[in-house]
Order: sequence, then structure tokens, then C-alpha cells
Amino acid sequence: MPIGSPFLGFRMTILLIAALAQLYLFVCTWRAIRSSAKPDRVKIRAVLGAGVAMTALFAANAAVMFRPIPWVDPPPAAQLVLFYLPAVWSLGAILCALLIGAADLAGGVVRLLRNIYRALRAPVGAAPVDPGRRRFLRAGAAGLATAPFLLSGYGAAHAGRGYPIEKIRLPFGRPLRVVQLSDLHAGIYMTREDLRRYAERADNLRPDLFVLTGDYVTNSLVFLPGCLEEMARVRARCGTFATLGNHEHWVAGVARLQEIFDRHGIPLLQNEHRVIATANGPFAVAGIDDLRSGSPDLTAALRGLEERLPTILLSHRPEIFPRAAAAGVELTLSGHYHGGQVKLSLPGLDLSLAHLRTPYPEGLFRIGRSHLYVSRGIGTTFTPVRLNAPPEITLFELT
Repeated sequence: MPIGSPFLGFRMTILLIAALAQLYLFVCTWRAIRSSAKPDRVKIRAVLGAGVAMTALFAANAAVMFRPIPWVDPPPAAQLVLFYLPAVWSLGAILCALLIGAADLAGGVVRLLRNIYRALRAPVGAAPVDPGRRRFLRAGAAGLATAPFLLSGYGAAHAGRGYPIEKIRLPFGRPLRVVQLSDLHAGIYMTREDLRRYAERADNLRPDLFVLTGDYVTNSLVFLPGCLEEMARVRARCGTFATLGNHEHWVAGVARLQEIFDRHGIPLLQNEHRVIATANGPFAVAGIDDLRSGSPDLTAALRGLEERLPTILLSHRPEIFPRAAAAGVELTLSGHYHGGQVKLSLPGLDLSLAHLRTPYPEGLFRIGRSHLYVSRGIGTTFTPVRLNAPPEITLFELT
């Protein structure tokens, strides 16, 4: 199935930003090499080498972004060299270009103010050049250029290596332990071994109910059977239920997806619900299709439910929350935004693409007696890097 135009347009925007960042860094590198005292022959070779390396890394990352890579469980060495290194370089290049550009702009402003100050003062002799100060400034510039790549590498190394559990306690009308996983993104950056560790951790929480809220793969259907096989390891007394995300719609039709979910024994709730009986009374689990890429129908999902029956709604995207609250749904569980994935936190303010796009980027929200929880998920997309937005397994202790 072809990739949808919103998806393609967003990736093209990211690719353009990355290309401009690479070009800017190449120009900076060229200037630095040109100003060195090395022989011209060495300078030419250094410039050519830098250009070839940058182009190769950029091309490799672009290929991963735009072409499905159906390589199930690649060897660690191949995963590192072919996938992680280009991705870390590309994100690091964007951050580095922004940082150096800001520093250049600030330096230009300082030089302008200094020249104005000198022009207004009586002429004085030129200050002698301080070699020690020059070496210090060069070292500082090198550190400034290196830091974003180190930060990007750190974000990739720790993106899927932790298994933090977010514990949320909420009123529901039924005592339940619910475990949620979202945005698994099985693929070259989320191997079957990684998924197994998450499933084992979720199973160890002894859930009454296990729910999955979409985006099981990134860009290839070949990873879905293995992903669901690992998720089926989780044993929940009241069962496991799932709903689709946008990425599933980009790789296959609903009928094909339904067949794969059925084969692995995981009910896929497509604008429908299930009523589950417990010793403390029944409750309902409802699910709707993805709000943009699918055919969502909240009315159909809730049709026939008793008005006072406690209900959990699964929706990959959280923007359904106001309608769900108006319909009396006690708890809506979503994901999609990865908590921003790469997020800058300032006092009283979080900044990321997700925080600019939606009022529900992550965490707990409330309207009246209804609650929404938006998981940061466990996988990644566009880049295997997470910064200040760690993956999460969510445990709800409902009362």
C-alpha cells in the first residue's frame, strides 16, 4: 500500500531540513579547513573526504526514511553501521547547524556592537593578538560542534534500553489493573528481542487487562506477525485488546490487518466494543480506528452500551477525547505522539513538534469525570533517538 501524502509530505519536510543542515555544516567545515595552515593538497583531500562522508550518511538515512527495510532482526553490527550511525548523524547535524547558526548570529551581533562602540570612541591602537585566547576559542567551537552529535548518540543508545513504568491511579467504578503499550514501531530499530523484553515486563505486572493502542510497525508489514506474537505472551485475566494506528494503514488494508490479528489471538476493536464480566461487575472496552488514516466511528463503537457502564476507549490519536468525554466515557487511552520524542523542557514549558501540534502530547488530562491518558509509547519514528521523552509501560490502577 502506498504511503499516504501527509506522511510523505512530513518526511519530505524533515529531509529538506536535514539537507540544508548538511549543506551548512559542509560550508562551515570547508571554511575551517581553508583557514588552516595545512598544504593545499591536504586541504583539498580533507574537503572531498568530508563531502563524501556527509553525502553517504545523508543518503543512507534518507533511504531508511523513505523505503521499507524488511530486514527482520539485523545483526547488531549491521544495525549500528547501516541504520543507527546515519540516523544519529542526521539528527545531530540538524541540532549542530541550529547551534552553530545561533552562535554565528550572536557573534555577528557582538562584533557589530563592538565596531559601533569603537567608532564612537577615540581611536586607539589595535589590541595585540592573544594566541592562548585564540586556541581557547577554537576548542570551544569544536566542543560546540561535537555536543549535538554526542547528545543524539546518547538519545539513540537509551531510546529503547529502559523499561520505565508509569503508574496511574484513577477512579473507574471497577477495581482493575490495566497495562498499556503504545507505538511499538517494530522494525530495524525495535527488534523482536526488544519487544519480548517489553512483553515480559508487562506480563510481570500481572494485568487484569492488556491494551495496545496502535502503530505496531513503522513502514513494513513483515514485522507485524512477530510483534503480535510477542505481545500475545502477556497473560491478562480479562484479555488483550488492540486498536489500529496510522502506520498500519500505510502498509496494509484493514482486512489483511484483521486477519493477522485474528491469527495471533488478539482482538482488534474497529469501531466496536466488548463487555467483560468480572466479580465486581461488568465493564466495557471500546476501540475506534485511527482518526486520520482510518475510518473512525465513535458512535458505532459505543452503540448498545448501557449509559452507566464503566468504559475504556482505545484510540491511537487522543483528539477524540472531548467527544468521548461528552459521551460519558470514563477513560480514554491513546498514544501517537511519543511524548514529543525529542523534547526541550523549559520552566513551565515543554517544546517539541508534538507539543506544537496537539493539546494532548503526553500524560494525563481531565474533562469533568472523564480522563485521557496519552502514552509516550516504546518505539520511535523518523529517528531512533529519544531525548527527554523516555519510553514507557503504563500501569493503571483503577478503583
